[in-house]
Amino acid sequence: MISLNTCEHWIDTAQGKLFAQEWVPLQVQGAPIVLLHDSLGCVALWRDFPARLAQATGHRVIAYDRLGFGRSDAHPGRLRLGFVEDEARQGFTALRGYFGIGEFIVFGHSVGGGMAVACAALFAEHCVGLITESAQAFVEARTLEGIRAAELQFAEPGQLQRLERYHGGKAEWVLRAWVDNWLGEDFAAWSLDTVLPQVRCPLLSLHGDDDEFGSHAHPQRLLALAAGPGTMRLLPGCGHVPHRERAEEVLVEVVQFLR
Repeated sequence: MISLNTCEHWIDTAQGKLFAQEWVPLQVQGAPIVLLHDSLGCVALWRDFPARLAQATGHRVIAYDRLGFGRSDAHPGRLRLGFVEDEARQGFTALRGYFGIGEFIVFGHSVGGGMAVACAALFAEHCVGLITESAQAFVEARTLEGIRAAELQFAEPGQLQRLERYHGGKAEWVLRAWVDNWLGEDFAAWSLDTVLPQVRCPLLSLHGDDDEFGSHAHPQRLLALAAGPGTMRLLPGCGHVPHRERAEEVLVEVVQFLR
């Protein structure tokens, strides 16, 4: 077992403070891996995966709460169309500046996977690896059906409290930011089609074949349009959260990819 140093950080931005945490092996190798969470996620909801990722790879791992999520400050308004691509210019750029990051590997889950694509595209000269997990590349009927079903679940008594455990008083904003954006008419035509050709680094796309929020058409689209070399791994019997449902397999795939 590789020993790790862990540390918490607060990053100042024009809109508020971002919370970040890092896991650093005593002997670091390669570029840092930056984790981007899903639509309802935060650093805490990665659970023990960042530590296991750092131990398995020997890379420094950094995760952060986007503005409005987890321990970061509340978002001053509502998310607008383009928020997926904008994260590369906003929170991710602030994090790179704070940590003084040059070359990096970016790993995004769900909508964080789309944001990871945007980061790899915007900083193509510095991104040496892109890993997406359950990422959406376009708006699919299956995705919208999954969101509608989740919205009904969260309307049941006590369900919003699950989000409050991680987001506090921001929980209702977090839920609405997810549901209202994806189900909005102006989001129906969204895709990563114009961003993907700017990705030049190697790409690993992980996707569960039982993902309730997207079919394997998403990783296929990612590999078809990205300019760099790509590998797709479909995980049998796996849903939307491979790093929790199939953690060992995910770690094996990532280690092999980084080699």
